Amino acid sequence: MDVLVTGATGFIGSNLARRLVELGYPVRILMRPKSNPRAIADIQSRVKIVYGDITDKSSLEEALKGVSHVYHCAGKAYIGPGKRDLLYNVNVLGTRNLLDAALKNGIERVVYTSSVSAIGITGTKQPADESQSWNLDDLRVDYFTTKHLAELEVAEAVRKGLDCVIVNPSYVFGAGDVNFNAGMLIRDLYLRKVPVYPSGGINVSDINDVVDGHIAAMQKGRTGERYILGGKNLSYKELFDLICDIVGAPKVFVPLTESIVKIFVALTEKARKLRRITALANREILLSATKFFYYTPQKAIRELGLNVRQPEESIACAYEYYKTHHLL
Repeated sequence: MDVLVTGATGFIGSNLARRLVELGYPVRILMRPKSNPRAIADIQSRVKIVYGDITDKSSLEEALKGVSHVYHCAGKAYIGPGKRDLLYNVNVLGTRNLLDAALKNGIERVVYTSSVSAIGITGTKQPADESQSWNLDDLRVDYFTTKHLAELEVAEAVRKGLDCVIVNPSYVFGAGDVNFNAGMLIRDLYLRKVPVYPSGGINVSDINDVVDGHIAAMQKGRTGERYILGGKNLSYKELFDLICDIVGAPKVFVPLTESIVKIFVALTEKARKLRRITALANREILLSATKFFYYTPQKAIRELGLNVRQPEESIACAYEYYKTHHLL
């Protein structure tokens, strides 16, 4: 029986599919016909590709035939305005479709790739754990909301009898981030397009640890439980300084507090459109970045054997990957 990976053209999904192939699993990939396969170009001949979409129920029926286990990594990762319907359709309805199809087809276990943003924050520098109640409504970030709602879909599927485990990666760095997710921060600091640093903080994880955490969750995670696949908590100033040291860019010294985010976004609109400063400088990202998205991975360390690499290693690997592949 095959192992299905959705979202395998993305950062986490492609690295996970590659690791599964290396471990000898028969891997099947659900891929949209128009998706760019460059993230899996090196393993494309070693996996079975089924064309479809998690928003298309009929394609899921076909994709799950002969499958025993599913890693559901597909999702829309976007923090910004104007894509509420798309985020809901992919992250919530798409997940519901996949879970319904898994129940119907007798899938043995599903590992769902969520996000720490579906967990919420403590409101202080105290790290949140998996028991944290979601409390990010006030930020009005559609990505956060839809990942939270998708976890409710998982909980409902578990109540119906599906064996499903949730993993919650944090801000993931490492080689293979061809779509510049967390890697956009490396690129834009390298290109001197980040004029300020936000006043909050974030949890940083390594792609290899996140992949290992997925596989361990499939093997020994507890049904219905969530596991934070995180690493070290850093203020944005600490993170920016670390990246600048690694890529050889000048450090950023101007702080951005919550009180001036809206003014800053308005003043930099033209520069953002002209790509003179980072596209990360939108209201949703910057307001979120004034908070402390700090987490503890102790549960995953204890129950899954999660390894936690240092952010210096993860960022250096990502930077070397970009340089080697002429992406910087």
